[in-house]
This record gives sequence, structure tokens and C-alpha cells, in this order.
Amino acid sequence: MSTTVPPPDVQPDFDTSPPVHGAGLERDAEKAASRRGFLVGLPSYAYLVAFFATPLLIVVVYSFASRSVRGATVLTDWNLRSYGRLTDSLVLTIAWRSLWIATLTTLVCLLIAYPFAYYLSTRPARIRAVLLVLVMIPFWSNFLVRTYAWRMLLGGDGPFTRLLEAVGIDGVQLLFTPTGVMVGLVYGYLPFMILPLYAALERLDHSLVEAARDLYASGWQAFWKVTWPLSRPGVIAGSILVFIPSFGAYVTPEILGGRGSTMLGSYIARQFIGSASDWPFGSALSVAILVVMMIAATAYFRAGGKNL
Repeated sequence: MSTTVPPPDVQPDFDTSPPVHGAGLERDAEKAASRRGFLVGLPSYAYLVAFFATPLLIVVVYSFASRSVRGATVLTDWNLRSYGRLTDSLVLTIAWRSLWIATLTTLVCLLIAYPFAYYLSTRPARIRAVLLVLVMIPFWSNFLVRTYAWRMLLGGDGPFTRLLEAVGIDGVQLLFTPTGVMVGLVYGYLPFMILPLYAALERLDHSLVEAARDLYASGWQAFWKVTWPLSRPGVIAGSILVFIPSFGAYVTPEILGGRGSTMLGSYIARQFIGSASDWPFGSALSVAILVVMMIAATAYFRAGGKNL
């Protein structure tokens, strides 16, 4: 009597085990982490909405308002008349003055800050710490007090005027001029250029410069081909941090400038707290400056990013 041997089990070529829902668990973990992050950052979001977004929205609303016969702001009659006044000759003159003063301030800060930041990045740790403290010392005192100190230094009896007279240069007035405003802006915003440049140059691999010199590159070629491209993020960040507040400066032009040194920040402030009392026009100016600066900053960052 013959027995029949059952055939061996044939195993399929593919895995029939139930799938493990690892991807779903990972998504759930990411969502939980995102919710925790949102809750942790909720106070910051609330602060930004209350003290940044809401005032900005109010300024935008007021820019479309109108003025009554007595000069009061009327929010029921929305129009674009305030934006139409942005092309007035006086506004364009003040805007052009603000533009070239802010540009020169940025260039002067860059010329002063770059060598100092490079020197700072190549020093030993102890010396570097001392120099960084010296850079940040101005932040320990009030900006208004420091600006008034420059008013005394640039005055007719100040040390700068006496120094010019001592070398035979008479009749030079620094206070209440665009030059005096630019000096005050350079002093006030120079640390904002030094610190980003130092952060970029401190991470620089100096062996790349040595390799360029070994390949018979001159000092200028090594700087232009190696050091400058690698430090460009710091240059861009520092330029933005100096140009934007310089363009809309208020305190420095009011203290160190005169009638021929009015900048946009001072002109806008006069629309709100001065005799003009034209809140819609001041709001329209503020919105226009904000939009232009956002466009310029975005274009500047993108241009810098493409060249890195």
C-alpha cells in the first residue's frame, strides 16, 4: 500500500505579512511635535499680532482715510488722495536725500567694519572677547544720550571743529548738516555691520586662502576669489541692518540735522505730532516706505543668494 506524500508548502515570492504602519506613526509624531511647538510659541505669536500686526493694520487703514475741514481724520470716506501726494516735489526731494544719506552710511560702515571684522576674526580667543565687548559697549547706553553727545562734539566749539581750525581749515560747519547726520548714523549703526561680518568671517576656512596663494594668486586675487564670496552673507545682512534704519531714521536727523537735512523719518513724524496733523498722509508715507523696503530687501537677498 503506497502512501501519498503531501507536496511541500510553496512560499510566495512577496511578503504577505501585515504592513507595519510606520509612516502613519511618524506623521502622527510630527503632528504632535508641531502642535507642541505651536503652543510653546503661542505667546510670541500673540505678542507679534498685538504689537506688530495690529498697529500695522491700523496704519494701513488710516492711509485710506481723509481729513475734515478742521483737520480731523475721517475713517468713513476712504480714498487714495494720500497716496497721490507721494509724488509731490517736496516728498521726492526728502526721499532722495534719505536714499543717498542711507546709501553713503551703509558704504562707510562697510568700509570701516570689514577690516575690523577680519582683524577680529583672526585674533586669539581672549583678545577677540575683549574686542567684541568694546564693539557692544555702545549698546549699554541710551541711543538718544549718545546722539546728544555727538551734538556737542560736532558743535562750533567742539573738538572736531577746533581740530579743523588747527590745521588751517576754517568755516567748516558739521552740525546741522547732512554730513553731521551721516556721522551720527555711522556711529549709531556701525555695530550692526561689524557683528554679521564677524560671524561670517569667523567661520571662514583660512586654509582656502593659503591654497589660493600656493596656486600663485596675489593677495588681492585671493581676497576677491575666496574671502569676499565666503563673507558675502555677512555683507548682505550687515547692509540690510544698516540701510533700513538709516533710511527711516528719526532721532539722528532731528538732533544733528537742520532744515536742509530732513529725512523721511522726521517728515513722517511731523505728520503725526507736528503742526501738519495729517495722519492719512503720514500713514500713506509709512506704508509706501514699508513696501519699497520689503521689495528692495527681498531682491537684495535673492541676488546675494544666487551669487553664493
